Amino acid sequence: MEATDRRGTAIEPREIKQEGDAGLRITWADDHVSRYSAPGLRRACPCAQCVNEWTGQRVLKPETISQELTIADLSIVGRYALNFRWSDGHETGIYSFRYLRDLSDPKE
Repeated sequence: MEATDRRGTAIEPREIKQEGDAGLRITWADDHVSRYSAPGLRRACPCAQCVNEWTGQRVLKPETISQELTIADLSIVGRYALNFRWSDGHETGIYSFRYLRDLSDPKE
């Protein structure tokens, strides 16, 4: 797939499905399937409480996130992102579809 294709339809989800209490599956427009765990997504939270807005340095310490963390609620933000409410009460992160796809394909 060419890089230009990747910026277009590839980052549009065709299906978003919560799997159990702690899993998420996204099927993308290019038929790629991404699977995420709740603890992994929470550790990657892009919000200002978890990442320094000025430096981009991650402030959240990954070891503070329990492996037992679950997705309490999930909502779509506009046509570009997801927002999670985690079982630890955190809910300020907005995960753009591009960010989620990049988490799934870190080398691309």
